Amino acid sequence: MPLPAMTHSSAFLLPASTPPPSNDAATTTYALVVLNQRLPSFAPLLWSRARLRLCADGGANRVFDGMPELLPGEDPAEVRARYKPDVIKGDMDSIRPEVMDYYSNLGTNIVDESHDQDTTDLHKCVSFITRDLPVSDKSNLCILVLGALGGRFDHEMGNINVLYRFSSTKIVLLSDDCSIFLLPKTHTHEIHIEKSIEGPHCGLIPIGRPSTSTTTTGLRWNLDNTSMSYGGLVSTSNIVDDDIVTVTSDSDLVWTISLRN
Repeated sequence: MPLPAMTHSSAFLLPASTPPPSNDAATTTYALVVLNQRLPSFAPLLWSRARLRLCADGGANRVFDGMPELLPGEDPAEVRARYKPDVIKGDMDSIRPEVMDYYSNLGTNIVDESHDQDTTDLHKCVSFITRDLPVSDKSNLCILVLGALGGRFDHEMGNINVLYRFSSTKIVLLSDDCSIFLLPKTHTHEIHIEKSIEGPHCGLIPIGRPSTSTTTTGLRWNLDNTSMSYGGLVSTSNIVDDDIVTVTSDSDLVWTISLRN
């Protein structure tokens, strides 16, 4: 029996004035999570696209400090009031007291989960979104994560682990330089490339377990029933040639693609 197909698109990064392509979904519901790393330049755009906006602990400091820096022509106080997170969640060991007080006074929901030291702040936020987002159909949910890349390597690996822990939910990890998401082995994948904002460099990474068979189309160096593993072949520094890339594998793979500045 053929595997069901899953489509992917980075159309959420297109300028707000650009009509969404037909493959993107105007039906997609976006949630935004901000972690404790420098905000990328497109943070205000994704904030405007999101139905729900969460800061993971010290991510609130980044919004408080960083949004006015990204919008230097505007009054910082007005910017801070406009970019108010709906929820701040985590173990609260990084958020500054004055930042917590500021957002609390604006009505942000502060959720202290310092009792839970077994999951990361991103895990806590994703769990909250998948459980409590007030939409009837979560099948079109896509969680965008800012600040998941850069900084400490163990934090990055913990964030990638969240992709595997919530493999049935679309989660995209983003920095100024690249995006990362999981391609679960339960589906074939059709990745629509927005060449004005991403590429050409890309990679397919068999994190977790080897792949004994991966097949792609649309890449400069396609894989044809190819085995990949750490200690063997890993498809890094590949090039996107076509507008659509397809991937089928017997193992979960991490897809990454460069973003254009």
